Amino acid sequence: LRLAETEKYAHVTFFFNGGVDASFPGEDRMLIPSPNVRTYDLQPEMSLPELTDRFVEAITGGKYDVIICNYANGDMVGHTGIIPAAIKAVEAIDTSLQRVVDALKSVGGKMLVTADHGNIEQMVDDDGLVQTAHSTNPVPLIYVCGEGKLASGGSLKDLAPTLLAILGVGQPVEMNGRSLIASA
Repeated sequence: LRLAETEKYAHVTFFFNGGVDASFPGEDRMLIPSPNVRTYDLQPEMSLPELTDRFVEAITGGKYDVIICNYANGDMVGHTGIIPAAIKAVEAIDTSLQRVVDALKSVGGKMLVTADHGNIEQMVDDDGLVQTAHSTNPVPLIYVCGEGKLASGGSLKDLAPTLLAILGVGQPVEMNGRSLIASA
């Protein structure tokens, strides 16, 4: 399942599929409309409650081996530069992720949480000015409900091999990344 609200839907579909717009066989997609507001500081939770409802339903429904979901708040609210709204966005993400983790635990599922760039974690630059652009900070990769630890020093090219290792699927020779699942 590919799941996102409007602002990041292309990221979990078109971009994730290598620039292919059509769904692949066995790929379901779910689009949750983003709120109709001028800027997301006006609604920092965006469509997170409904998105998380659908995410939890997909986890507990048992239909999917893999669910790709994007929470847009950290990026979209970060771009506004409004720190109180950013705090509300992060709190909403935190609450939603707890619901997801609870659902995963109930079915014995696992999850990787990451991002392709930072934004909301650095909203003021070294000169004290508001920063609304993406940051170049390293982003975490968090392995939730899984056995073992993650090796350090990874990059985005290691994400797919890591996911394949979790699924027990061999890594194609075309992939030049490595699984970050460390031996116990």
